[in-house]
Amino acid sequence: MDYTERLLTWFDAYKREMPWRNTNDPYAIWVSEIMLQQTQVDTVIPYYNKFMGRFPTVHSLASAPLEEVYKYWEGLGYYRRAENLHKGAKMVDEQYGGVFPGDIEQVKKIPGIGPYTLGAILSIAFHIPLPAVDGNVMRILARQFLIDEDISITKNRKIFEDKVMELMPEDPNRFNQALMELGALVCTPKTPKCSECPVSTLCKGHINGSALQYPVKTKKIKNPSEFYYAILFKKGNTYWMEKRPEEGLLARLWGFPLVEKEGADNIINKACYYEVLQDVSHVFTHKKWEMTPIIIEWEKTLFSQLTANTELGAFVTLEEMKSYPIATAFKKIIKKVIKEDLK
Repeated sequence: MDYTERLLTWFDAYKREMPWRNTNDPYAIWVSEIMLQQTQVDTVIPYYNKFMGRFPTVHSLASAPLEEVYKYWEGLGYYRRAENLHKGAKMVDEQYGGVFPGDIEQVKKIPGIGPYTLGAILSIAFHIPLPAVDGNVMRILARQFLIDEDISITKNRKIFEDKVMELMPEDPNRFNQALMELGALVCTPKTPKCSECPVSTLCKGHINGSALQYPVKTKKIKNPSEFYYAILFKKGNTYWMEKRPEEGLLARLWGFPLVEKEGADNIINKACYYEVLQDVSHVFTHKKWEMTPIIIEWEKTLFSQLTANTELGAFVTLEEMKSYPIATAFKKIIKKVIKEDLK
């Protein structure tokens, strides 16, 4: 039995049950693949079911307002994925009558679909022989075939894509999924389960004891930290929230005004009354926010000064906040406020 046969036999016996594996609908597979970017399967499943329950077709997603889409995405993070999915749905709805295309060049033009997602959707939904190479797949192949090229360098992806195509059987559907599953369940980053691997006797890294030296990857520079005061203007039992700008980090989501800490103490000290809550941290892919939430009793002058550039905002209760699409970074602050209120 060769490499591919062993892998597919193992996959058929041990693959996990996932809702998107019970369909050939390219739209459903598209949604799942976008959600699975940067997010674990177990986390995605309930979000996927809820999302597909509300947006079961391309047209239903395309015709929904973006804020509602954000609300159903809330908690998954990386909201740019939701925005691109919404844009893509509009494009498919307008240009292809709501039917997800099976043409490679057409799919490439859909927002948010890169080489991996392109290969995953078209190979799984349309059985088109394309590689779906992500970090999991590169790790597996680097170990099994002792590929020394740095996987953090974009141009090296082609080396791994070519290897996938060399191994791929006539039907790529199960093969690409099997590679993904092997990386998730067996050939894991730090503690690979080589005794459970269906291709361990063909794996050069396992045979010579060097598996953990692969893949070769340049270490990331530590995310820089940014320090802010998060201002919570309080009026009665309501707090001021504002919609973030149309572009940039956490675009169009709701949160609290942020003021860079450096040089801001003189502004904070102007408040008639304020209460400092426990610091909150939030890590993005490229930076880290360190926020000190401060509850300030509403006062016109300071409020006007700190919200001068706000286009849309409102005073809302903690209960009303549940209906707003709020970024996770600010949800952490809300939890601190609720905890304070319960004291």
